[in-house]
Amino acid sequence: MTAERMHTTAHHVDVAAPAGVVYGLIADTPSWPRYFPPNVHVEQLEFDGVSERLRMWATANGRIRSWTSSRQLSPRDRRIVFRQDTPAAPVRSMLGTWSVDAVDAHTSRLTLLHDFTVEGDDPGDTAWVEQALDTNSRIQLSSLRKIAESWQRLDELVLTFEDSVRVRGGAELVYDFLYRVADWPERVPHVARLDLTEDQPGVQVVSMDTTTADGSTHTTKSVRVCFPHAGRIVYKQTVTPALMTAHTGEWSVVPDETGVSVVSQHSVMLRAEAVEAVLGPGASVSDARRYVREALGRNSLTTLELARRHAESAVRML
Repeated sequence: MTAERMHTTAHHVDVAAPAGVVYGLIADTPSWPRYFPPNVHVEQLEFDGVSERLRMWATANGRIRSWTSSRQLSPRDRRIVFRQDTPAAPVRSMLGTWSVDAVDAHTSRLTLLHDFTVEGDDPGDTAWVEQALDTNSRIQLSSLRKIAESWQRLDELVLTFEDSVRVRGGAELVYDFLYRVADWPERVPHVARLDLTEDQPGVQVVSMDTTTADGSTHTTKSVRVCFPHAGRIVYKQTVTPALMTAHTGEWSVVPDETGVSVVSQHSVMLRAEAVEAVLGPGASVSDARRYVREALGRNSLTTLELARRHAESAVRML
């Protein structure tokens, strides 16, 4: 039996930003779901400043895929070498390199290389992997270029915050409320409609209509990755409202000796060019930050409060 053939792809993009900025973005893997549309979630399993292991979830040709990867970071060379430790079928092996070259003080060239083999060297599977790599690499590089070229405004455009409540009830009851998202149209007032697909246990694809404070309705689509033993549900909106280019979040249930803390975390990348169209002439990014914080926080606190009532009511009935 012959060994599978190694296939190679290469993608490049020129970026009007310093090389150090570009390298910093590709080195910051926990933020990738906020920067790169295909990336749903990244768990940093190990990191010593040079080597890291990651568990990653991403979309590939419309499917949700998951794998673990190892990376070696070389900040001086602005180079990152990666290898998938447990590739998702039909990939048998996947490795590659991110490299950033300075064209001048204000311009860089980013190169992304992939080398991969496919189980049995099947032509159809090879074509599927090549298409997924080409699609995702182009989207990643385009998104990274846009973000890097706005690097001086990133602190203004990124909004991260959390809300929490205390619950006098079991952590498993709270988690059950958050996990059973299909029941939210009957349980959560601002959820008008929800469709749920869970082809893989713990990986939920959700389409939801949400009613805002002014009575309007917007549709979002999300992927949720559930960690029941850790009491966590992380998610990424794959279709966002107009004011955001990205929205990720996490529900976490944290028990202690006196009860349970339930926390809702949000991380948002604002779409600066949409601010006036959504909020009106003269509106600023500061106005958008305030608007998004209030809107997301209001919905989160409503859901957290309902989870609290659900858990505490069940305890009183025992």
